[in-house]
Amino acid sequence: MVRKPAVAGSFYPAEPIELARMVEELLAMAGGPLSHAPKAVVAPHAGYVYSGPVAAYSFRALEPRAGENPTVFVMGPAHYVAFEGVSTGSFTFWETPLGKIEVDTERVAELLERSPLFNAATEPHLPEHSLEVELPFLQTVLGEFKLVPLLFGVTDPIAAGAHLEAVVRPGDVVVVSSDLSHYHPDDEAREIDAATLETALARDAAGLLEREACGRLPWAALTTLALTRDWRPELLAYATSGDTSGDRSRVVGYAALRYD
Repeated sequence: MVRKPAVAGSFYPAEPIELARMVEELLAMAGGPLSHAPKAVVAPHAGYVYSGPVAAYSFRALEPRAGENPTVFVMGPAHYVAFEGVSTGSFTFWETPLGKIEVDTERVAELLERSPLFNAATEPHLPEHSLEVELPFLQTVLGEFKLVPLLFGVTDPIAAGAHLEAVVRPGDVVVVSSDLSHYHPDDEAREIDAATLETALARDAAGLLEREACGRLPWAALTTLALTRDWRPELLAYATSGDTSGDRSRVVGYAALRYD
């Protein structure tokens, strides 16, 4: 089964050459060469014209992994379909305008066998953007990689993080997809987001669940994994949609973090 793109042409360009050019330009603006890649990153998932400049910092950090064909666990929140647990879907490939990505079906099977917390429900993935929008960045930066898609519904993210500890191996990459606060005035949003980022940088998984971030569940799961493995988070970039749109009356917050 191939999971077809749901938001190509709206969140990002549907035309492959235009998409590739846009992603490459965003990555080029995100800084110079890096000595090593992180174990995990957090990136926003709004339309590229809004959050792309921040997301590029997260994926630029992964450039040292280019050509290694890693397995990438991409974890995000469900916005459209309500369900319980964490869904891997039942796809064997995900497709974007830049090509198809193979699902690491062996790792997916490991998670499904570990706990009923994980399921293979397909419906929640079909309209969802939170995982999809990260994929063209990953395709551009890494080239080939295998995907483990994890869409979080209503679930215990601390338990999910404990299961990930048993499945995520050295050399794998974890990507958490999350925006921050939504639709506050810019100055208020920055205060709310500063508290969220302080909690994340303190690796307070339970505290993240009380913060305003749509991806707080997968972020808390990553934080649980980071605590176990002593991965240290670092803030790479922060902005609001007001920085790109010019409208600061109702903004969405975006942050890029790396975990080493």
